[in-house]
Amino acid sequence: MPDFVLRRPKSAAALVALFAAAQPLAAQQSVQGTAPGADYDTPAGFQEMVADKLPAVVGILSTAPARAGGPERGPRLPPGFEDFFGAPMPQQPPGPMRAQGSGFFVSADGYVVTNNHVVQGAESVEVVLADEERLEAAIVGTDPATDLALLKVETDETRPFVTWGASSDLQVGEWLVAIGNPFGLRATVTAGILSARSRDIRSGPYDDFLQTDAAINSGNSGGPLFNTEGDVVGVNTAIFSPSGGNVGIGFAIPSRVAQSVVADLRDDGEVERGYLGVRLQPVDANLAAALGLPEDAPGGALIADVTEGSPAAEAGLRPGDVVTQIAGEPIEDPRALSFAVAALEAGSEVGVSVLREGEPERLEVTIGEQPAEFFAAAAPPQTPQDDGQARLGVTVAPVDGELRARSNLPDTVSGLYVVSVAPGTPAARAGLREGDVISTADGEEIEGVEALRAAARAAEESERPLLLRVFRGGSHSFVAVRLDDGDQS
Repeated sequence: MPDFVLRRPKSAAALVALFAAAQPLAAQQSVQGTAPGADYDTPAGFQEMVADKLPAVVGILSTAPARAGGPERGPRLPPGFEDFFGAPMPQQPPGPMRAQGSGFFVSADGYVVTNNHVVQGAESVEVVLADEERLEAAIVGTDPATDLALLKVETDETRPFVTWGASSDLQVGEWLVAIGNPFGLRATVTAGILSARSRDIRSGPYDDFLQTDAAINSGNSGGPLFNTEGDVVGVNTAIFSPSGGNVGIGFAIPSRVAQSVVADLRDDGEVERGYLGVRLQPVDANLAAALGLPEDAPGGALIADVTEGSPAAEAGLRPGDVVTQIAGEPIEDPRALSFAVAALEAGSEVGVSVLREGEPERLEVTIGEQPAEFFAAAAPPQTPQDDGQARLGVTVAPVDGELRARSNLPDTVSGLYVVSVAPGTPAARAGLREGDVISTADGEEIEGVEALRAAARAAEESERPLLLRVFRGGSHSFVAVRLDDGDQS
C-alpha cells in the first residue's frame, strides 16, 4: 500500500488578512454534454449555490500546549494518507501549538462541525467568520473514532448555516463542491466528482469514506463537501498524497455517519456505541480451508482474539469462530461486524451466528457499552494464497521464563517462539516473522516442537493449510500456512 503522511496545522498567522469577503456571483447555468450517442447534463458552474453557502463556512484556529517530543499525531492513517489541516511552521518558536482547519455552522445558534484532529488537545479554539471576525468557541464533544468534533459559539446573532444531504443517494460520477481554507486561503472553492464510495483507508474502526477528486489540501480538514443542491454530503478529512499536496484523491466522512455523530455530540457530548470485545480479521481462501469452512460459506469475520470479561467472552465466543450474522444482519467482513455492533444499544440481547470448526452455531450475547479508550486494532493482512513448499521453514524454541523475560512476553502467552524464518518457505510466504509466538496449531495448544511437527504433518496429509494462532505485537491473529510433500520442521 502507498505511504500516507500526517501533517499538523500551520501557524494561525497564515490566516491573517486572507479571509476576504465573497464576491457576488452570477446565477447558475447548465449546458448539454456532447458525448457521442447521448446527451448528459453538465453544470456550467456552481455560482448561485456557492454564494449562498460561503457565509456558513468558517476557519478554525486552535491552540494547544507545547508537547515534549513534538506534536501529537492526528488520526491513525496508513502511509501516504494525510489529514490536511497543515503542519507546524518550521521556524515556529517554542511555545503553544497553533493549528488551523475548516468548519461549518449547522445551526443558527452557533453549533459548528469540524474534524477532531483539528481541535484535539486544544485549550482554546477560535472560529473565523466570513468577515474575518473571530469568535471564541467551546468544544461540545469529540469522537476520535470518526474524527468528528462539535463546537459551540456563544452568539446573540442568527448565524447562516447549512443542512445535511443524503450521502447514501450519491452516485459515482456526481458533481461535488468543497469549500474550505487550504493553506489559510479563506473561502476557497473547488469542484470535482464522487470518485468512489465506502472507502476504507484503515484510519479507524468505522472508515466508510466518500472519495472525490475535488482539490483539497492542508487547511481543508473539517470543511464541508456539498452536492449540487447545496446540501452537505461529507466532511473533508484526509487525502492520499505521496508528495504532501493534492493529487486528486480526497476523502470525506459521509453525511450518513456525520449527521448521526453530530446529533449524539450535541445531545450527550459523546457517542455511545455497542461493544462486543473481539479482535477481528478477514477470512481469505487459505484461512477458510484451514478452518474447514464449507465452500459456499459466506465471508464473515474471523475472531482472532476475545477480550477477557467482555460480552463476547461471557457469551462463549472463541478465537477461530467466524461470525456470519448478528442481530439478524448478515456479516460479510470485519468492517460490517464493527458497524453492526456499534449501532446496537448497550444492554440489548441479540443472536450471533458463527461457524465453529466448520459447523454452524448460534449464541446469545448481551451487548456492552464501548469503553472510552476503545479504538479497534487494524486488521492483519490476509494470508498469501500461493501454494506452499514442502518445509514449514521455522526455527522455534519453547517459551520459558528466561525467553519470556528477554522478549517481554505476557505471562498469559505460551507456545513456541519463532527464532528465525527461512526465506522462500511456506512459513515465510504465510507471513510468519522472527519474534512471533505460535500458541496453537489447528486449535490445539502447542507446548513443544514435536507437537508442531505433528500438526504440520496432519495438515499435509489432509491436503489443507495448517492453521496457526500467533501472538505478535501485543495481540493474537490467525495465519494459514500451505504445505506440500516433504519433511516438516
